[in-house]
Amino acid sequence: MTAPITATETDRTAQPLTAGVWDIDPVHSLVEFSVRHLMVSKVKGRFGRFSGTITVGDGQLGGAVESSAVESGAVEASIDVASISTGDDQRDAHLRSPDFLDVERHPVATYRSRAVRPRGEGFVVDGDLTLHGVTRPVPLHLELNGIGPDHTGATRAGFSATAELNRRDFGIDITMPLANGGVVVGDKVALALEIQAVARSAS
Repeated sequence: MTAPITATETDRTAQPLTAGVWDIDPVHSLVEFSVRHLMVSKVKGRFGRFSGTITVGDGQLGGAVESSAVESGAVEASIDVASISTGDDQRDAHLRSPDFLDVERHPVATYRSRAVRPRGEGFVVDGDLTLHGVTRPVPLHLELNGIGPDHTGATRAGFSATAELNRRDFGIDITMPLANGGVVVGDKVALALEIQAVARSAS
């Protein structure tokens, strides 16, 4: 029998992760990325508009949920790609253009899990990312950070997740070479998510 899932950090007020649907709260969540720039540093950005759900399957044990319940769950999310922001209006406009994300033709990116499996103290979400009209597998490395009530009495859970993708795998294959070698924008994109989700009321 697998161990119940509780917060990874010691928190006496943390509640167990209960089975059901948890809605991502975009106001208290972040979807960020970083990519190498000019071969010397990294530029970070984020998407401001997104939504999604985390579903935990049945399998409660002693008020907590077993690992098998999480493994039988699912993750779904959608991102408004035009909400990209890197802190520079000119660069953001270029990223929205057909050279990169082509938001007019591909306004939404989606992520849908196929399986969730334990790894160490966290989980790996095996899922498919659809971006720029192309769908590719992108695993998420997921950690449960804590669970507890908010000021309204609703139960919230916090998750951190990371992933890495190659933009060329999604048809974003623009090359901007530098005169002395290398490129302006790297191929690898690192994703970092800080997600706060609210347990959906049974009613």
